[in-house]
Order: sequence, then C-alpha cells, then structure tokens
Amino acid sequence: MESTVISINGKKIGCPVGTSVLEAADSAGIHIPRLCYHPELKPHGACRMCLVEDEKSGRLLASCVTPVSGGMSVQTDSKAVLRHRRNIVRLMISEHPESCVVCSKGNRCQLRRVAAELGVGEPELYPMPHVNALDQSNPFIVRDLSKCILCGRCIRGCKELVAQGTIDYSLRGVDSRPATLHDHPLTESSCTFCGTCVSLCPTGALSQKKSAFSGTPEREHDTICGFCGVGCSLSLGVFGSRVVEVSPARSRESVNGVTLCVRGHFAHDYLNSTHRLLRPRLRKGGEQASVPWDEAVSAVSEKLLEIRDKHGASAIGFLGSSTCTNEENYLFQKMARGILGTHNIDNGGVFCGRNRLDDFFRKTRGIIGPARFFDMETADVIVMAGADQGETIPVASYHVKRAARNGVPLIVVDSLASDFTSLSTLWLRPLPGSGHLGQVMHALSGLVLSHSNTHRDGIAGSTDNLGDFERDVSRLDMETMCRTAGLDVEMLKEAAGIIAGRRVVLVAGCEVLEADDGGSALNALINLALVSGDPGRSPAGVWFSIRENNLLGAWAMGTDFSPDAGLSMVGMIEAAEKGDLKVLYIMGENPLRAMPQQQRVKAALENLELVVVQDILETETVNIADVVLPGAAPAEKAGSFTNMEGRVQSFTPAVPPPGEAKADLDILGLVAKGLGYRGDDLGLEAVRAEIKRLVPSWTRDESPAENHGDDARISFQPIACAEGTDDPAYPFMMIAGSRRLHAGSGTRTSHSERTRAAGEGGAMEISEADAGMLGLREGDPVRIESRHGAIERCVTITSDMAKGAVLIPRGFLGNDVMNLFPLSQAGDMWGMSCGVRIERVNSE
Repeated sequence: MESTVISINGKKIGCPVGTSVLEAADSAGIHIPRLCYHPELKPHGACRMCLVEDEKSGRLLASCVTPVSGGMSVQTDSKAVLRHRRNIVRLMISEHPESCVVCSKGNRCQLRRVAAELGVGEPELYPMPHVNALDQSNPFIVRDLSKCILCGRCIRGCKELVAQGTIDYSLRGVDSRPATLHDHPLTESSCTFCGTCVSLCPTGALSQKKSAFSGTPEREHDTICGFCGVGCSLSLGVFGSRVVEVSPARSRESVNGVTLCVRGHFAHDYLNSTHRLLRPRLRKGGEQASVPWDEAVSAVSEKLLEIRDKHGASAIGFLGSSTCTNEENYLFQKMARGILGTHNIDNGGVFCGRNRLDDFFRKTRGIIGPARFFDMETADVIVMAGADQGETIPVASYHVKRAARNGVPLIVVDSLASDFTSLSTLWLRPLPGSGHLGQVMHALSGLVLSHSNTHRDGIAGSTDNLGDFERDVSRLDMETMCRTAGLDVEMLKEAAGIIAGRRVVLVAGCEVLEADDGGSALNALINLALVSGDPGRSPAGVWFSIRENNLLGAWAMGTDFSPDAGLSMVGMIEAAEKGDLKVLYIMGENPLRAMPQQQRVKAALENLELVVVQDILETETVNIADVVLPGAAPAEKAGSFTNMEGRVQSFTPAVPPPGEAKADLDILGLVAKGLGYRGDDLGLEAVRAEIKRLVPSWTRDESPAENHGDDARISFQPIACAEGTDDPAYPFMMIAGSRRLHAGSGTRTSHSERTRAAGEGGAMEISEADAGMLGLREGDPVRIESRHGAIERCVTITSDMAKGAVLIPRGFLGNDVMNLFPLSQAGDMWGMSCGVRIERVNSE
C-alpha cells in the first residue's frame, strides 16, 4: 500500500495514502477532540471540533474528513484552533439545558469532557433556543432532544451499521433534529430498539431507560452475551454488586462492534430480577425449604448413589444446556459418564436444529465450514433459505443487510416476509408447507449446475456422485414443480444465473434447521454449495441461524445425545413415564417451558424419585424440583462460549452471584466430590486443560466436525423432496417463529422488566385474505388447534403473511405454542411447523 509522511505538531508521521489527518494523529498518539467522529462510521465533519491548522496556508481543516498529503504540516492546538474550538463548545453549551447534574451520561458525556479539556465552563452567551422534545413512550430508550448537538451519529449508525434507517434529519435551523418518519414515537416506527444509537450518542440526548435512577456506573467489565449464537462482546456497567447498564464492548475485534440487539442491550435486567434463586432448597414434607449448601449437596449425591446401586446407572439422566459454558457442560457430562456411568445425557439443542447441524457436518465432513460474519460483506452472492436472522440473531443480520445495501446480490428463498425481502435482489417465495422449500432449493441447485458446464470436470474432481445428481436433476419437471410451489420458473432461472460461477455464502434459517421439510432443504443447500463458485475456489461457507448462545460448544463438550445407547431428552421423559428413569439432574434447562406437551412432561418429572434443578431463576421446572441448586448467570462467573462461527470466547465475572448462589462449575465440583470423586481436576483451569487435551477441535477454533485430509470429498445429496403433509382437517400451516424480544423459550427474557413492559403478547399473525375468509378482525381471540393440543391467541392481521400460513411467536405466554407439537418425532428431528385449524372464540 502506498504511504506518505506528514508533520503533526512538528512530529513526522508515516501513514497510508487516503488516511485522514485525524486517523494519522490517533496512530501517533496525538489527541484531537472530536464529537461527531466515530471509527465505525463514515467521517461526517459536522461538529468541527477536530479542526487543525494547515501551517502553510493558515486554513482551518476538519481533520476527520481531510486526507493526508505528502509534505502536509498541521498544528492541532494553535491559538486559532483553540479559539474556534472554544467558541464551538460555548455555542453548543448555550443551547444545552442545565441538567448535567442529573443527566444519565454524567462524566461520560463527551461534550462535557471536551468542554473541560478546553477550560469552558459558563458559556457567557444568551441561552439559545433548542428543541424541547422528550420521548419516553417505550421501555428501552429515552430521547431527550434538548441535549442533542446534531452530530448525526445516531442517524449514521442506524443507516450504516444496522441498515435500518429509522431516523434522519428533520426540519432546519433551531428546529432541526433527528426524527422518525412524520416525527412519530419510536414505538410507531421501524425501530428495532437495538440501542446502537444510544451507544453512539456522545451526550445524554439518548439514554437507556431505567426503572430507578442508578447513577453513573462505578466501573465497567467486558463479557460475552449469552442470548444467541452470535456471541456479542458486552461492557457491563456495575454499581456496587449490580449490573445497571449494558453497552457494546469497545473492541474492534468483536463480532458486533458498536452494535447490539434489543435483547443484548436491554434484557440483561433479568440479572436483577426478584425471582433470582438465592439459596439452595430441599423438598421436605411436600414443600421446598431453604437449606445450607452441604445439606443440599449431600441430598443430591446420596440419592444419586442410592439409585445407581439399586437400579443401575441407566436409571439416571442428565439434562445439560446450550446456554451454559463449555467448561460446565464438559464437567457435567464427565460427572454423568465418568463418575456415575450413565449415558443418558442430552440438552435442549434438539429444539433449535442441533440434529440437523449434526447431519450437515457429517455429510460435509467439515470441508464446508461455518462462514464468518465478515464473509458476508466480501461474498459475490448471498443466498438465504428461511431468512429469519433478523429475529433470531439480529446482530448477525446486520452484516447481511450491509452487504445488500453495498450491492452484493441477495437471493431470499422463504415463504414468509422478513427484514431481508425488501433488500433482496430476488425473493423466491414458495408456498408454505408441503416440502416446497426443499423442492425449490433442489431445482435451484440443478439450474446452477447447468450454468456451470464449463466447470463440470472441476466439480467432478472434488465431489462424489455427480452423475447421480445430474440424473436426478434431469428428471425434475421444473414447470410443474414451480407451479405447485407457486413460483415463476423464469425467476428461478434468473437466480441460478446470478449464483453460477460466483463465490456464494449460503445462509440457513430456522425454516431449514427446524421445519418439517428442512432435511430436504439442507441436502439442497449442500448441493448448491458444491455446484456454485469456481472449482478450486471454495464456497465462502454456510451460515446457520443458531438461536442458543453455546449450542456448538455444548455439542463439542458432549452434552448432546450420547452415541453409546443413551437416552435422548425425549427418551428420558418417556422413560420417566414408564418408571424406568428414576432421577433427572437438570442444569440450565427449563423443560416445562421449552418442550412440547408441557403437562405430559410435568407428569413425567413428578413420577421421578429425584429431580435436581441447577438454575438461576424461579422457573416452571424449579417449582417441581426436589433439590434446587442456585447457579450463576454469565455475568457472574468465568468460562467460555463457542459462537456460531466456531469462535471460542472466554469471560470472567463482572459481579458475584446474588445471595448464596454459586458459579455452576463450583456446584458441579461439590456434587462430584459428594459422589466420591477425589480428583483435583474440577477447577476452571484444570477443566480447560482437559478439554484442550481431549477435544482438539475446541482449541483450533473450529466447529465440531469430522477431521478431513487433503483428499477428502463431499458427496452430492439425494434430491428426493419431503412428502406433502397437508391435512384438510388442519388446513393452515402454523409456524412457531421467533421474535427478537425473546431468546429461546423465553425463560430469561420473560424475567426482564423492560421486555415485559414492551407489551407484546405473542399474537397470532395471519394474512388479510385468510382473516377475511374466517371473518376475523384485528385483536379477535381465536383457538388454534393441532392434532396434539390447542392454545388461544389474539389475532394480528398483516399483509406480510402468506395465504394458508399463520405464525405464532415462541417465548410468549409460557411458550405454550409448544403444546401444538408432539413430544416425540421420528429421529428427534423436530419441525417447528404443523397443520392447525382456527376458530374464533366468542367473547361472551
């Protein structure tokens, strides 16, 4: 890269051509005040605080938008520069309200800091008029525009980083302000409440809404978010022993930069919930009572040993969690298999596509790995199948949106509208259900191959079964298939032409990982990866919407379904019903909220001789436990998570666990010793050392996939599509979708005061055509019935929903949508969709 040399304050500095003067100064440790500038935003030059003086011409230049040039010599603190900076600050303060003492930004206000640096106190100017707009209509963000300095950071962050564009400049002169369309409150706009604007605001114009004034945090502590598979870096503001504020960590290497989502930014108030577990409990005389730790641990270890000796190890089950750390999951399975000898160990990852991920890695042998987030913005094409990322993993979706905004072709294959359909180059919208998604993906991979005939030999040389795939593709009746799926065959051909020969990132949403026909769509995704791009130029990878924050880590640590003839999660419930399972030790899972047929699951757990629950909050499962062991949230312990890229990220505690609660690894160590284990390898560092020795993929920062050599090849997958499952008795396809307010089954987010205050009630979404056919109006109560259960919801009518389909969000109302599904499905491959019938409930 071409470089040049400039002089700043007499100091010679070498820097690449194109660097701004401000960046050159920062690289040399020379401080220049700034307000509108942020390293993750395009330079704007609005505040003029970063003025420098060109020594040759005497001109004052905004250093953030002035590129360096050879021989340039500037001064950052000349008399002219300081005079202008002070005048700018005086003007800003003169239109600023006198509320610094009670402002939530406090000493972190950058305007206040710059004023102090320049020695500006009272502005000695007449107070200037300012916008006196205050919006507190939502539970997340307070907008006090009287403190706005028009730096534009919030506007640019919303457009450039989140690609949402909810706010922009409105009006002129003293009335100028950042505003939503028609100046509506944020609740009536397209705002997703990600809080990026709050993180970027240099003053108190935007702040996090709090139920009580907590002052400025005493300190900040960096950690990793535990809400989804993205693995965002957080900075926790701590006051005393409580987390009072959450912001993005200031690390350029983080996966999220300065962005977060509504959960990561605002739902961590669950940490201070009044429903936190504070002391161990033991059921005595039918009621749970608080007991000392030694009594609770003794009760667990003695009963486990008694059951094992009397009924054998197969009578004991362990249910781990993909929200717990790698180290906890490893020690948990070690206690089950190594100490007690049971292979009955699993976790709730089965309900967010873990088994299909296992299928993918087994078939691709690790050759096609997870894409990195930043691969999105360097891809030639992005193909999204089941595009729900904006709801399940919002921060990851920003990368896709930015890529699309920057001109990367985006092809969406999805029966439902999403954040991405309006940004897409092409939206292939198959009808919901009946295996249409898999059919469309198979047809697309076949058409891409027909465009790649010049590369056929290269494809054949690196894959197996190409001939079988070509034969199966030749038998597809494209016209009939497209007509059945509700697609235009010409649009499918256009999509194939865009993909062929280009470096493609494939994105698989929950409609692939969790839908009934997802297996067929996953096979088609593999085939599409094999036929796209140039031979010898591997595809950029596949991206999965992993809802649970440590699904890959828990999987690698061995807390998923054991291959050694153990029972799966559902198998343990069925064994409990029969009386074959006597004990279930549950860590970090809430099966009474997360599993289908919740009353059946409850009856099965009540049939056990011992239910041990190790968790952080009062939950439905905690309430029926025989022993309750209070654990720690991620902010209160040390460990590591593996994100959806395969990146292993470690963290340390920001605050201690509340009450008598303990770090989960410490609890497992106490129980292991109570079981007679005398090893000294139960601490964090010892467990990590053992993981590094026995789970090599963990240390190589890879996903849990089979190792492969240079000659490894991938086979094309069969293109047989899922059989249609339409049932006239249940004519609507119900999709249990995600909404960004809730993570997973909603156990933690339902304990967030802000999330509850948002007022969303999990209404069923239905198309205008279907609502008209059923005689439904907005807000009407309805009964939704499947073959396995029934629930009631109110109705939201939307033009985004496909005819014949309805969506019910997970996480709301006790996550009762799971009652519409059967407890057991073939191969434990759950599909989060099923046929339902709908009828209006009379209000009398």
